Amino acid sequence: MKLLAIETATEACSVALSIDGEVRERFEIAPRRHAELALPWCDALLAEAGISRTQLDVIAVGRGPGAFTGVRLAIAIAQGIALGLDRPLVPVSTLQVLAAGANAGEGERVLAAIDARMHEVYWASYQLHDGVLEEISPERVVAPSQVVVEGEGWHGIGTGFSAGDAELATRLASQLATVDATALPHAADLARLAVAAFARGGAISPDLVEPAYLRNNVALTLAEQQAARAHKETSR
Repeated sequence: MKLLAIETATEACSVALSIDGEVRERFEIAPRRHAELALPWCDALLAEAGISRTQLDVIAVGRGPGAFTGVRLAIAIAQGIALGLDRPLVPVSTLQVLAAGANAGEGERVLAAIDARMHEVYWASYQLHDGVLEEISPERVVAPSQVVVEGEGWHGIGTGFSAGDAELATRLASQLATVDATALPHAADLARLAVAAFARGGAISPDLVEPAYLRNNVALTLAEQQAARAHKETSR
């Protein structure tokens, strides 16, 4: 199977190509350059592999949570390619993609957290069961003081652990076996998760993919913008 994966929900821009389990990836910490890099990287990976877009079987996308513009960009590119080729799309949580980078062993638990700014973090927790990262706590956005997990031996991963004064890492120190506070999501991990999700029937029509913004004020801002446009049209 040939799968193209796009992940731009954080300051890292990353795309990957999986061909029958062999994964190629391009990754760069490139704030504000995602729109410049993502699509050309997709084409470059395909050229390196000697295949065309029409040979792709499925597209995968990191659907957030993360930076609003980054999440929107990844979904727009993935939807555009998938719709143009009439291919299905596999959306995967960016937090699950991040958690996959912890390389947890069977039965081990991962707490993934991304710096959400505004003194908050995006977070979710997972456990590896039969090779699948199963969700324990659903993704949400809260203050670091509101992140709660039970027990010890957790693998902490993501910039949420370095946000502010590293409050999350400090507060949960006794419960964490390891912490990687600089990790960012990789499209290579997205590709592997998406291949497995596709095998389980996780692909959907591209027009059904929804971004995970988590913050209500994002939706409110969009509604306000639409209302403003409508008012402008009726005022003419």
